[in-house]
Amino acid sequence: MESIIYNHPTVTKFDEIYQNLISEIMKKGIAEISERTKHETRALPGRHFSLDLEKDGFPLLTLRKIPIKVFVAEQIWFILGSRKPEEFLRKYTKIWDDFTNPGDVVTVAYGYRWRKHFGRDQLKLLIHLLETEPSSRQGVVVSWDPGSDGLSPHFKKKNVPCPYTFTVNIIGGRLHFHNIVRSNDCILGMPHDVAGFALLAYILASHFEVKPGIYSHSISNAHIYDTHYFAAEEMMRRKNAHPKIELKLPQNTLGRIEKKDRSVADELISMLDKQYQPMEPMAGLKIVL
Repeated sequence: MESIIYNHPTVTKFDEIYQNLISEIMKKGIAEISERTKHETRALPGRHFSLDLEKDGFPLLTLRKIPIKVFVAEQIWFILGSRKPEEFLRKYTKIWDDFTNPGDVVTVAYGYRWRKHFGRDQLKLLIHLLETEPSSRQGVVVSWDPGSDGLSPHFKKKNVPCPYTFTVNIIGGRLHFHNIVRSNDCILGMPHDVAGFALLAYILASHFEVKPGIYSHSISNAHIYDTHYFAAEEMMRRKNAHPKIELKLPQNTLGRIEKKDRSVADELISMLDKQYQPMEPMAGLKIVL
């Protein structure tokens, strides 16, 4: 995969990375019509970037306002292994309501896939593995089910995983997290995914009593929808000087989440909100399903 090198002194590291990726897609991306959505996208293959969470701070986009409660609550819902938005998530957001079946179940919920779907609690096993063998290189969690996801032009599910696997390594007393994404809507989806999975990296690092390390994000298909071109052009023009965000997790965050302590979400949201100084929200952005 092609790595992109960025250098801009007036924005946070993630803003810098994001702005350059958006610019690259808009200027060099291939414009094609998606058979599934009937929308045009501009797309580039094989994009990758990395952030040093300890050095660069928490990667929360400031070029437009991102709803903090959404990715915080969603990531906690994932950790809980639920596939029902009514269980914890809906109090904070209805982001998954478009993907529920008549029983109010998200059949392809990430956390459910991590913890129950394959007959193994992958997250629990990951934690046990790295507690027992911190140098292990086998800390891989998968949400893509090869028995039912994708590979069919005729039968399409309402939703299949976009971030479909991640790997966790502890190297040099720091926890490093590599997130692999088959398809990323870079206006709405990517900033949300980066913040959510970086939060998971912080939570795991805290549990293992190590520092957060490198967060890596690899995208097979990085694209912008035609309905978001106006937002991309605006994002390319914006500049926002912003101090890096320091995330200090509450004590025993993972344990409290697993005990369904709802107050931990409010604490995390408050902690991030107090430091967040974004530019104005971008009106008119709608998800393409």
